[in-house]
Amino acid sequence: MTDLGLTLSLVDSPLWRICNPTPVYRNPYWPTWPLIQITQGCTHNSCKFCTMYRDAPFRMQPMEWLEEDLRELQASDPHAKTIQLLSANPLALSYDRLMPRLELIRKYLPELEHMYAATRVDDIRNKTVEQLHNLKEIGVNEISLGVESGDDWTLQRINKGYTSQDILEQCRKLDEAGIAYWMTFLNGVAGREHSHEHAVNSAKIFNQCKPMLVGTGGLTLFPGTPLLEEAQHGEFTPLDERELMQELHTFLSAARLRLRIEHSPHLVAPSQRSIPPPQTADSRRIAGGHRPCRHRCHDPPPTA
Repeated sequence: MTDLGLTLSLVDSPLWRICNPTPVYRNPYWPTWPLIQITQGCTHNSCKFCTMYRDAPFRMQPMEWLEEDLRELQASDPHAKTIQLLSANPLALSYDRLMPRLELIRKYLPELEHMYAATRVDDIRNKTVEQLHNLKEIGVNEISLGVESGDDWTLQRINKGYTSQDILEQCRKLDEAGIAYWMTFLNGVAGREHSHEHAVNSAKIFNQCKPMLVGTGGLTLFPGTPLLEEAQHGEFTPLDERELMQELHTFLSAARLRLRIEHSPHLVAPSQRSIPPPQTADSRRIAGGHRPCRHRCHDPPPTA
């Protein structure tokens, strides 16, 4: 299981050039191939519960590297209909940096219908609705937002870097631009001390948005994270399994979205009917490894 509410998994991709032994994460609920690296690491990289990109400074993939990868993809899968844009939040790039890369992808894979990407709420802030609409037109029509909570106390506690008002403002821009988005609710991240408020206030914010899907996962305290250190010093009290289910029940009871609980781990999806909250907790641990980059291992790191 990952640090994020939305389950991710490791892949061993020959197109993934990372000069450090850093894991590669992708969304298993989107088509798993092909993948293309746009950036490396996470711009924020400071969430108290997350270790995914601790040792991967944010970098932008140089255009020449991207084009070389695309030539390989064109040779192996010229009729690709979908592609995942990696790494943590490639939409953090400014519009003027991002669009040429998407146009290059479209040049080499002209039959693409969907470009998928995970991103942060604040990555949307530096783009206008018109620019977001242009991203949709070129193929970025579905993204995943690692929201985790709609409660301001919780967002500040875990150092997400934005507020509930930011969530509302940026999701409204996505709605206006016509880009579909997922939202994640990270079960247990507020601890026992603020569990009820985390659930209720998150539901209030989610109710004001129009996500195509809401995903949820239970918090794991990973070694090296500030939240684990706080727990070890008695400053954070993790929820037990029963409390996790109680919090999830509270969230779902307050949610006014039309939802169903999928059997897949941590997945809540739109539906035409409602069913009772889940009765069991589930989790998935990441499995896999890493691949060091095939060449350019001693190149200076590209800059964003």
